[in-house]
Amino acid sequence: MSVLFEPLTLRGVTFPNRVWMAPMCQYSADVIGDQVGVPNEWHRTHLVSRAIGGAGLIIAEATAVSPEGRISAADLGLWNETQARAFAEIVAQIQYFGAVPGIQLAHAGRKASTQVPWRGGKSLDADDRLSWPTVAPSAVPFGELTAPSELSIEAIAGIVADFAAAATRALQAEFKVIEIHAAHGYLVHQFLSPESNKRTDQYGGSFDNRIRLLLDILTAVREVWPAELPLFVRLSATDWLTEERGLDVDSWTVDQSVALANILADYGVDLIDVSSGGNSAAASVPVEPGYQVPFARRVQNESLLPAAAVGLITEPEQAEKIVEDGSATAVLLGRELLRDPYWPRRAARELDAAVGTQVPAQYARAF
Repeated sequence: MSVLFEPLTLRGVTFPNRVWMAPMCQYSADVIGDQVGVPNEWHRTHLVSRAIGGAGLIIAEATAVSPEGRISAADLGLWNETQARAFAEIVAQIQYFGAVPGIQLAHAGRKASTQVPWRGGKSLDADDRLSWPTVAPSAVPFGELTAPSELSIEAIAGIVADFAAAATRALQAEFKVIEIHAAHGYLVHQFLSPESNKRTDQYGGSFDNRIRLLLDILTAVREVWPAELPLFVRLSATDWLTEERGLDVDSWTVDQSVALANILADYGVDLIDVSSGGNSAAASVPVEPGYQVPFARRVQNESLLPAAAVGLITEPEQAEKIVEDGSATAVLLGRELLRDPYWPRRAARELDAAVGTQVPAQYARAF
C-alpha cells in the first residue's frame, strides 16, 4: 500500500489521497465589465482537468476578498454573487470527478495593482484606468513596486470582514476547504514579518501583535465556516533573510512559524500548507528539489497541526518518501501539475497503488 494514496479525513471531509493541487494564479479573469474577477472557461478547464487527473484536493488560486486585494486586475475574486455562482459551477464538476474542491482566500496588500507576470509584473501606472492604491501594515514598498499606504485600524477591521464575507460566498459555492493565504509576501504575511511591519500599535512590534491580523481573520472566518469543514493556512515558513543566508535582518523565521502553528490549533485551523519566501526582494532562496520540505517537517513534528509540503516535488518516489517518513501529511504539486495534469494517475501506477485514484471507466484501458 502506498501511503501517498491512502485517504485522509480532516473534520467531516475525506480526501481520496495525499496528492493535492497547489493554488496557482492564472491571471486570466476579465479586467473590465461585469465579469471582473469571475472564473471563466480557462479556470474551469484548468481546475477540472486536474480533478480528472486524480488529485485528491483541488485548491483554486489566490482569490481576492476585495477588488483592492487582487495582485493584478486579471485575478479572481469572491466579493460578489456573480463570482460565487461561477465558482459553484466549477466546484460541482470538481466534485463530480472525485476530488475535494478548495479555495485560497487572499489579499495582496503592497504587492497589488501590478501587471500580470508575463507583462513584467511591475506596478501599474497611477493613471492607468485599471490601477488602484495599495495598502500594507506600513508604508514600506516591496522592491521597486509603488509604496503602499499604511492601513488604519478601521481599514484593518474592514479587511477582516471581507475575509468572512468571502468565506460565506465560498460556502454558498459549496467549497469544502478554505485556505487563508498568509504567505508569499501578501498582506497577512506582511503583517507577520517585522521586515515589512513597522507598526507600533496592537498590530505591530511583538510576535503576538504581528500575528493578530491572522488570528482576527481566522476567528471571523470560523464564525461563518461550518465546524465540519476544514480550514487551512498557507505560511511562508521563512523570509530567507536570516544570518545563515548572509542577511542578518529582523524577519519572519521558521521558529516563529512553528510557534504560530501551535497557536493556530486553537483557532480552528486543521492543516498548515508550508511554503517560504516572497516578502523581500533581497531574499536569497536556495531553490532545489524539495527545498521547502524541511520546513514542513518542523511544523509537522514540532506543532499540534499536520503540515503539507510544497516546492519542486516532481517524482512519485520523492512524494511517497515525504509522506512515508513523516515530513508531511500530504504534498501539494504546482508546476509539475501544470506540466502533467495526470501526474497523480501516473504516480499511482508507478507506486502500484490503486486506492485513491479510481480510474474513470473511459480511461481504464490505459491503466
